[in-house]
Amino acid sequence: MQIDKCKIDELRSMLATPQRVLILAHTNPDGDAIGSSLAWAEVLKAEGHDVTCVVPNRYPYYLDFMPHAEEMVIYKSDEQTSAKAVRGADVIFCLDFHTMSRLDGLSELIDENQHAKRVLIDHHLDPMEDFDLMFSYPKASSTCYLVAIIVEQMFGAERISRDMAENLFVGMMTDTGNFAFSSVTPDVFRMVSILAEKGISIPDIHNNVYNSFTEGRARLFGYVINRKMKIFHNGTVAHMSLTAEELKRFWFQQGDSEGFVNYPLTIKKMKMSAIFTEHNDFIRVSLRSRGDIDVNVFAQRYFNGGGHKNAAGGKSFMTMEETLKFYEEKVKEYAAEGMLK
Repeated sequence: MQIDKCKIDELRSMLATPQRVLILAHTNPDGDAIGSSLAWAEVLKAEGHDVTCVVPNRYPYYLDFMPHAEEMVIYKSDEQTSAKAVRGADVIFCLDFHTMSRLDGLSELIDENQHAKRVLIDHHLDPMEDFDLMFSYPKASSTCYLVAIIVEQMFGAERISRDMAENLFVGMMTDTGNFAFSSVTPDVFRMVSILAEKGISIPDIHNNVYNSFTEGRARLFGYVINRKMKIFHNGTVAHMSLTAEELKRFWFQQGDSEGFVNYPLTIKKMKMSAIFTEHNDFIRVSLRSRGDIDVNVFAQRYFNGGGHKNAAGGKSFMTMEETLKFYEEKVKEYAAEGMLK
């Protein structure tokens, strides 16, 4: 994969002198958001920039092992430090999201800083904001892969440290379903080989991400699959739901439901899956699909969201009962248009 040289040159010019840099990632940050932010921060710090990484809320506990994760500023826990970093920034990097709405309450704070240059580094479809410089590559398998390519073209692969390699690998691994999605290209494996040569332990990383859950998470998974999974539309569509009361019953922690939405797709006939998770004032919608079923369009049309062709999300402001009914109705509508073949 090649990044436009003109964009690389523009970025290099933008960072030619020491800057106060803010790196932002989306609400409910995942491995790709955290990994790309930490890796990019390490590069910029080495170049002499004053860098702060801010996320709207806490990342999943099983990502605590990631190098320098403790340096992330969590807006909901430390609004004062977050506000200082936002207001003082000369350059704002937006990583792994394509619209400021993904920052929830933090987006209002960002609007107060109108002098900072804004740079997008992302792989989601259809960026919805104006940026001074955009590295928007929807065909990229992950934002971590995109960051790795940018670093390689700007400084050479030798600039990637072991810590950076570990953080980048987490994002590349998690955002590709362990390198199983259609977005995985030969060049992705080329980059993995570069990261592996830095001395990272791939078995340890995999174990930390996928085998470090709580007992509550294991029991919640059994409950949602056994009691809350509904299969309909001739066995090709599924949905699951979790209310706030159910989450509390199983000692829910941020990230515990990650991956649940993928499980129905292990059923042979399944084409589309959704999980609805109740929060304080909305229901979070996560959608997954196989092949040509476009859940990005579905999320945009019905849940004011978006994402990727086979993985997208959004929000519902109805009750859980109303949301599930609405989803089933819209699946029928979507199928009637020939979108669920």
